[in-house]
Amino acid sequence: MVKICCIGAGYVGGPTMAVIALKCPDIEVVVVDIAEPRIAAWNSDQLPIYEPGLDDVVKQCRGKNLFFSTDVEKHVAEADIVFVSVNTPTKTQGLGAGKAADLTYWESAARTIADVSKSDKIVVEKSTVPVKTAEAIEKILTHNSKGIKFQILSNPEFLAEGTAIEDLFQPDRVLIGGRETPEGQKAIQSLKSVYAHWVPEDRILTTNLWSAELSKLAANAFLAQRISSVNAMSALCEATGADVAEVSYAIGKDSRIGPKFLNASVGFGGSCFQKDILNLVYICECNGLPEVAEYWKQVIKINDHQKSRFVNRVVSSMFNTVSQKKIAILGFAFKKDTGDTRETPAIDVCKGLLGDKAILSIYDPQVTEDQIQRDLIMKKFDWDHPLHLQPKSPKSSVKQVSIAWDAYEATKGAHGICILTEWEEFKTIDYKKIYDSMQKPAFVFDGRNVVNAEALREIGFIVYSIGKPLDAWLKDMPAIA
Repeated sequence: MVKICCIGAGYVGGPTMAVIALKCPDIEVVVVDIAEPRIAAWNSDQLPIYEPGLDDVVKQCRGKNLFFSTDVEKHVAEADIVFVSVNTPTKTQGLGAGKAADLTYWESAARTIADVSKSDKIVVEKSTVPVKTAEAIEKILTHNSKGIKFQILSNPEFLAEGTAIEDLFQPDRVLIGGRETPEGQKAIQSLKSVYAHWVPEDRILTTNLWSAELSKLAANAFLAQRISSVNAMSALCEATGADVAEVSYAIGKDSRIGPKFLNASVGFGGSCFQKDILNLVYICECNGLPEVAEYWKQVIKINDHQKSRFVNRVVSSMFNTVSQKKIAILGFAFKKDTGDTRETPAIDVCKGLLGDKAILSIYDPQVTEDQIQRDLIMKKFDWDHPLHLQPKSPKSSVKQVSIAWDAYEATKGAHGICILTEWEEFKTIDYKKIYDSMQKPAFVFDGRNVVNAEALREIGFIVYSIGKPLDAWLKDMPAIA
């Protein structure tokens, strides 16, 4: 029996290994992590992450050929293939702070592999890493190998949260990069044979190591670029009376462009987009490509501008102040069907409103009160560092923030509503009931373009939808620059 061990039981390691176990019943898969509460959660009925379909996959395999353990050294030593899926956070201090990836956890994992290995192994980069990371890992393993041979592969993940299990079941592609040596090519074939249990061969792409590492950063940069591009257009649409949905539909019909990732919004979030672009910027700067670095910086600048523009629209529409006004925040996760709040636009929007002394009532169906409070007091990039380094909640909490258990509680007595996550329930709630319970005039600021603006206007709401023609009220109160 082939044995696989994955170091890191997070958003990537857990679901990926669960699907491998399901699709490859002849392979033993063990996910290891030093965080005891996280492993305990994976072994319980309440998994540490929410992802549609994940519960069923884990329950089918757990205890059969899928195991979760804190005994890192034992399972790494026994494995034939070791996936490394640890954090690669953005550095917060030192050389490259604010842009470069911090490879502390990756290096620690590599040293552990070298220390405990008693047989040859294939080591697979699953985390998103800077180009040439494999070279550094090779050096650590080689200089500590004690005669054991290691082959390094890059196998980046291309999962979208909310659809991760479906993405794993039916991937657009599986990318495997390795050394262009006989040993490297043999290692590629070994990993390819794992995925071939369920992925068609024409979807398993093989490249050299550096192409695979860079492809992950490039893919996220291109996706984020599309979002920033349509968000830039949304500002122009509001200024001219065009409708960004109609513009997006028209350009998406061009087969060279396509319709995906062209929905205007309050901005992109998630654990990868900003971090990977900053990493790409740093790599470009280090390779003497300042113009290229500047190009990718603009993607993040537009994203930040979109969030600021949204906050300014809220404040300017409500007589240029939200001080002591209750604002309901519907949705805190960075997208629907996930409880993930990493880099969610809601954080910056909430902080912007709190800066004008608003009183916030927040409702999200999947995000806990502790998580929301922690996010609102955390410093930039702290979310990607171990929990023991993060501020504790609710001892340290934002007093102007309360957490509601449904949309009706959140909006009761509110002056305005900000929709920041596109949860399906926000399309179907009783807005007439909500309107009747709110202060007047009652505002809806739709950061995801999920509501029927005209229907809400008929009820009596003043509605702002990103990139849509402005109603008379909003034209009379232009957003602050």
